[in-house]
Amino acid sequence: MTADHGALRSFVRDIADYPVAGVTFRDITPLLGDSAALAQAVDAMVEQFAGVPIDRVVGVEARGFIFGAAVAYRAGAGFVPVRKAGKLPWAVVREEYNLEYGSDKLEIHRDAIHPGERILIVDDVLATGGTAAATAKLVETLGGVVAGLAFLLEIDELGGRAKLGERTAQTLLHY
Repeated sequence: MTADHGALRSFVRDIADYPVAGVTFRDITPLLGDSAALAQAVDAMVEQFAGVPIDRVVGVEARGFIFGAAVAYRAGAGFVPVRKAGKLPWAVVREEYNLEYGSDKLEIHRDAIHPGERILIVDDVLATGGTAAATAKLVETLGGVVAGLAFLLEIDELGGRAKLGERTAQTLLHY
């Protein structure tokens, strides 16, 4: 984390024992509500991948949509949503993954990514890495190349980065 990104930390609220006992939820809604902090976060995510060719940005439901769409706009790339199972209206590819406190499934439209396209995956938090790894697998299943993963914050003690393998991942704030 650079000193420039440290100011963003004051916009992240800790909520103890949510969604289950023993988990500290990092609430980013104060950051989203502050136009300067939101702009700084989006700009920093884009700058971390300056010079890397990006065809599409994949945003992971739900807060990844917020950052992903903004990053796609700033990067001049298309946006692709990755959603929880049963939310997309057309033919999908599905991947199951584990969370810090359970498991879930993600889906992407089968025609959302074309072979050889360079994809930047964007989400708000890297925790256990299950969501990010599942999203990367969806991209690669469709023939896309993961150009990188961008996160607002990372919970280092959960070791999620290890599940990403050799993929490039950048995070603005570490906890």
